Amino acid sequence: MDKKSILITGCSTGIGECVAYGLQGRGWRVFATARRAADVARLQAAGLESLRLDLADSASIQAAVAEVLARTGGRLEALLNNGAYGQPGAVEDLSREALREQFETNLFGTQELTNLLLPVMRQHGAGRIVYISSVLGLVAFPYRGAYVASKFALEGLADTLRLELCGSGIAVCLIEPGPILSRFRDNAYRAYQRHIRAETSSHRDKYVAMEARLTKVGPAAPFTLPPEAVLKRVIHALESPRPRTRYPVTVPTYLFGVLRRLLPTRALDVILRRAGGEGRR
Repeated sequence: MDKKSILITGCSTGIGECVAYGLQGRGWRVFATARRAADVARLQAAGLESLRLDLADSASIQAAVAEVLARTGGRLEALLNNGAYGQPGAVEDLSREALREQFETNLFGTQELTNLLLPVMRQHGAGRIVYISSVLGLVAFPYRGAYVASKFALEGLADTLRLELCGSGIAVCLIEPGPILSRFRDNAYRAYQRHIRAETSSHRDKYVAMEARLTKVGPAAPFTLPPEAVLKRVIHALESPRPRTRYPVTVPTYLFGVLRRLLPTRALDVILRRAGGEGRR
């Protein structure tokens, strides 16, 4: 029997890399993609089928899909939409360019990839599409507006797609991690340096603390878990005969999911400002 195959985005580090190795160990044929050629070469050297895929580049997405389908004979059982980054900064300091870049990767490229693979899954009457969202797809933290907006939008698309695919044999799942050990802060700091002019901002004092958080070594938030915590949920989403629509991961996601339902907005705002450190963490 042929192995089930899955394409995973954002496999250079963290969740994507962990899930790629974890699923390979469970017998899946894993196509681990990454944006940089050096990461692709490293993943290949480690024994994974890896190829370049840049979610901000339509040509790269189309080429990766064509290559994967050529290798599998036109089949793909699953897609894990993991690739994303966070653009820090106060909303009033976010340029149109910064917001566009955030959405090109976190939303537009992700859905373009999904839409290219949906006909393949429809043809075979089965498939699993898993989106890695975030606790910030449920609630907003200060100074993370671009990322929050992209994840709120991602959840909206995923929920709509799930309704539209009812009866198709294709399941759509959302996984919502809180803090996970990864290089997420490194990438966020580069985006911050690229787009935020702290010295001229009304928020410059908060940015000093934000820079310290982004460059801190080790876990920056309480309840941080290793990426294996996400792998466990991905396995269930892919292999269970009845996958859940949502998989919270880490204490903050469970907690804020409950608080959002129970508390008045102003009371929740107070908690979110403190939990988000108002930019300090």
